[in-house]
Amino acid sequence: MMHTLAIWVVVLGMADHSSHQMTLEPGGSVMNSNTSELPYDCDEISGEHAFTVYAGVEFAADYPGTTFGMSQHEYFVKPCSLVTVTFINKDQVRHQWMVHGLPKYLYKQGMFHLEAAGGFSQTGSFIVPSDDRTYLVHCDVPQHMEKGMKGQLKVGRGNGDLWSVPGVSEGLYRDSYTPRYGGVWFMTSVVTGIVLVFVLYGVWGRD
Repeated sequence: MMHTLAIWVVVLGMADHSSHQMTLEPGGSVMNSNTSELPYDCDEISGEHAFTVYAGVEFAADYPGTTFGMSQHEYFVKPCSLVTVTFINKDQVRHQWMVHGLPKYLYKQGMFHLEAAGGFSQTGSFIVPSDDRTYLVHCDVPQHMEKGMKGQLKVGRGNGDLWSVPGVSEGLYRDSYTPRYGGVWFMTSVVTGIVLVFVLYGVWGRD
């Protein structure tokens, strides 16, 4: 019953993506899979990479402040290579593995997308361009990226690290465990204390 409901959630959730090259299967969907059409800047497929990625709450345990996680957050591939991803969802809620920034003439809206309902898996492939670049990988379900499902795909040398990738890079804003404006209140207290010492010293010094 829960799996059937999850499948219908996936179907309804994909209703506004009819323009994509989408394969809808029991337990999820694959968008913009491509195993043969080359980017304009590639003469041939330079090699192949295969990744098996697990998603679930258990993979968030090592990263404080996260709720969901992936078994792998960083991927390295050759320029012009064929990348195949098998995405296995170990939770009972749907998760996605999505890459952004791919050529729009080849991938509609510049993305490759896998979605797996709870307890299901999906497999798809895409071919990356030749330039050294770092691509965003994430789960596009609301709040799942913010809760830990974020990664990066580096083609060649990449062009730096994205911020806030678990186990890879620091957050854009570091978490603060002090009260709001705690630093201001601390400095105010210090200055007030110094002034009070001088005032009392002046009073006592005249006696």
